[in-house]
Amino acid sequence: MSRVWEVPVHDPTRVRDARTAVHEACARAGLGPERTAAGELVATELATNLLRHAGGGILLVNLVTPPSGSGTSVRLFTLDHGPGIADVTAALRDGCTTAGPSLGAGLGSCLRNADAFHLYGAPGRGTVATARIDPEPSRDARAVRGPSAGGVVIALDRAGTSGDAWGCVRHEERVTLLLADGLGHGPKAAHASVAAVEELRRAAHLPPEEILRRLHTALRPTRGAAVAVAQVDTAKGDIGFAGVGNIGGRLRTPDGWTSLVSHPGIVGAYFPAHVPLRRAPWHRDSLLVLHSDGLPSRWPPPEDPQLLAHDPSVLAATVLRDAGSPARPPRDDTSVAVLAPDRHP
Repeated sequence: MSRVWEVPVHDPTRVRDARTAVHEACARAGLGPERTAAGELVATELATNLLRHAGGGILLVNLVTPPSGSGTSVRLFTLDHGPGIADVTAALRDGCTTAGPSLGAGLGSCLRNADAFHLYGAPGRGTVATARIDPEPSRDARAVRGPSAGGVVIALDRAGTSGDAWGCVRHEERVTLLLADGLGHGPKAAHASVAAVEELRRAAHLPPEEILRRLHTALRPTRGAAVAVAQVDTAKGDIGFAGVGNIGGRLRTPDGWTSLVSHPGIVGAYFPAHVPLRRAPWHRDSLLVLHSDGLPSRWPPPEDPQLLAHDPSVLAATVLRDAGSPARPPRDDTSVAVLAPDRHP
């Protein structure tokens, strides 16, 4: 998950760069020729749309764990500050276009070729698209029940390797989201954060504060990391949060957004004697956003009802986009992870 591809798309030559980035990501994920071709097609269409409709934007590529829990998927994001989309449903239909001579099939093609495709566009505020390419086509209509997670990671100065990582693991009635920020930058920081995500898979049966203690032992051979853990117990209907370091978060409650603050320290190096655990009710309108300190401290929480009902990957990418601008680029490796409730009837 530490490898990141970021392509600024502001002229036609960058469409090829976007396609190349996805080809490299698919190779890193071990995807076969058919899935790689699907990813390249989606990248081409999304990058072309950035130029035609938004005046440019950014294409990001992350490696993520697929819903099956095994293997590696490729997740594409496009972010822009263009005119947005007034009718997303219409935009996904073949033949719908607002730009010159075009078949209007680009977004529909993304929908057909990606294993998951989500589009959010608010008029006057830009558009966010996310697409996931799995190792094998996943056309199983049976959705995983319970809270769902999504996230996005970028590297400082397009370095290619981010010191941030996130992961989500299910164990019986518990769904646990972790976000880690390895100390510093580069491969050694990535080693620490990825080690935290890997250890989570073996410790997801524990409560948040005990997971952090176990991570402290696992990360001792590394340079350490800031880590936050949030765990939803669907049987009890509550969420627990504990963090060590500079990972922040916000929880949406019936009264609005409330901040979640981690305890000072470094997991793997300087672990506090006591880690506070915060608990709160978890219901259908809840939403959790965790982020590393690459995000500005006063980022605006999402309020658009259409966005709040979207896939967590879209929420994470929109928070990342709206927290910065071309004039205020990220000052660190940056990651955002979102945990959303089960919205199935």
